[in-house]
Amino acid sequence: MENKNKKKSSKIKTIKRLLGYVTSTYKLQLFVVLVSIIISALVGVAGIEFIKYLIDDFITPFLTSQNPDYTALFNVIMIMAFVYLVGVIATYIYNRLMINISQGILNKIRKQLFNHMQKLPIRYFDSRPHGEIMSTYTNDVDTLRQMLSQSIPQVFSACVSMVTILVSMLTTNVYLTLVVIAMVVVMIFVSKYLGGNSSRFFVKQQEDIGKIDGYIEEMMEGQKVVKVFNYEEESKNKFDELNEALCESNTKANMYANILMPCIMNIGNLGYVLVAVIGGMLSVNGILTIGSIAAFLQFVKAFTNPLGQVSQQMNSIVMALAGAERIFELIDEEVEIDEGYVTLVNAKIENGKIRETEERTGVWAWKHPHKDGRITYTRLRGQVEFENVQFGYEENKRILHDITLTAKEGQKVSFVGATGAGKTTITNLINRFYDIQEGKIRYDRINIRKIKKDDLRRSLGMVLQDTSLFTGTIKDNIRYGKLNASDEEVIEAAKLSNADKFIRNLPHGYDTVITGNGEGLSQGQRQLLSIARAALNNPPVLILDEATSSIDTRTEKIVQEGMDKLMKGRTVFVIAHRLSTIKNSDLIMVLDHGRIIERGNHNELIAKKGTYYGLYTGAIEID
Repeated sequence: MENKNKKKSSKIKTIKRLLGYVTSTYKLQLFVVLVSIIISALVGVAGIEFIKYLIDDFITPFLTSQNPDYTALFNVIMIMAFVYLVGVIATYIYNRLMINISQGILNKIRKQLFNHMQKLPIRYFDSRPHGEIMSTYTNDVDTLRQMLSQSIPQVFSACVSMVTILVSMLTTNVYLTLVVIAMVVVMIFVSKYLGGNSSRFFVKQQEDIGKIDGYIEEMMEGQKVVKVFNYEEESKNKFDELNEALCESNTKANMYANILMPCIMNIGNLGYVLVAVIGGMLSVNGILTIGSIAAFLQFVKAFTNPLGQVSQQMNSIVMALAGAERIFELIDEEVEIDEGYVTLVNAKIENGKIRETEERTGVWAWKHPHKDGRITYTRLRGQVEFENVQFGYEENKRILHDITLTAKEGQKVSFVGATGAGKTTITNLINRFYDIQEGKIRYDRINIRKIKKDDLRRSLGMVLQDTSLFTGTIKDNIRYGKLNASDEEVIEAAKLSNADKFIRNLPHGYDTVITGNGEGLSQGQRQLLSIARAALNNPPVLILDEATSSIDTRTEKIVQEGMDKLMKGRTVFVIAHRLSTIKNSDLIMVLDHGRIIERGNHNELIAKKGTYYGLYTGAIEID
């Protein structure tokens, strides 16, 4: 019972939020829509009343008249034609406006979804299948479109029609109206049973669609792995399992939905027959006119048909509300918290003092406002310190223990160790992709929690093992490192990274359009573009996360040359499986299960003949 109340409360909140989108921007349009729907419904009732008037006041008298005068009939027909024209215009207006309103709301929701997604922490994307997130943008938003543009107007129109028709039926004959109401009660019970089951399975269908979308997205991204490991049969079996679940929920949802309308219509037809029989008896006894009976029979149809429409549209509304809940869940996800107040600014050094400037001097400084109103500046040098850092992706499960290290300005610090030892996690903490539970991380002796995240990340460059390229030109992809960079700066960065030569050999050089994360480019070429992107950013601190582990030795030499140029004069953190690439590191950290077990330069660690010596000589496997 409590669970049902929670669900009901959740639905009410969702409806209120959706109404908020409408009333915040489209109050006038919504008012016009409501008026147009009422006019359209009243025109429908007027048309049925006209049948009664036509039969009783014109057709029946004409049957006994020797010289009937058709002038009055013509005038009445012209008036009704005008009324119907008004009804057509009103119907067009509310349908047209509802399309504008629904598309405007969906446009706003999609923007809100995407803008909010940019503020979410990396943790959110690491813990959810990307296909399910995509399903929110597509399937869930589409169910909202159908509800806003079709279901809601139809339900409101049906309700207005039913109220006006009920009033008209009561004024015509109370006893016949009671017969219709009895039939409607039966229809409501049938509709509640069939519609409730249908709605339940439609909601499950949307959830199953999200799961199958997530799985398809994973399989598409991992096709090479699927092929290499002959995983085709297993992937098909898993897909079949998800597809069967979707098929089952879809079948049951549509089964109940498809039998709902025939049941409602047949109950309505039964009511129609009863009204015709009882109405005929009343007419024989002179209680009702022929016109009244004819009109009342039309009222019965006009009253029961909207009820069937409402029952059917409820499925769309329930699906849309379930989709809206998932949309609002994403929108309500807690954004990345940024309590930082220290910012990165262009600076000039005059007489040994740092001064902020609007010019691009190539010198950066941390602008540090204090509580007493003072502002101090610290030159950005790239010194990073970890002090007794402890961290776990889950609060009660630590994976880094007492990490203490200092990377001085211009030093190359390398991390080695088995997979899962914590190497990548350490670099993620420098970027504040995740926040530590205990200890401190300082950047130029400033606690990184005090530095605004955008400014912190602007001062850091990353070259990852998995390169992310986007649809667009080569030039645009490099320019991700600095969006306002000139073409000359882009080319200079490409030259620094050794990417310029292969780019110029492409069909359109820097204007060559790439798609699908760099299809047509080798892994080494993609990596060179990633290095060029980092070079354009020109950061004082650089993170290289196994940047050459997935390319061949020949290409590695070219990439390594590019990285060597990029590393010059910077503080660099390197994660590498190939120990030959880190021999010249100033400091090498050997990690094991989240702890630093050895530290020193290459010669010092070799002399210790410990874990690093075993890894370097091959006595110990790195994984």
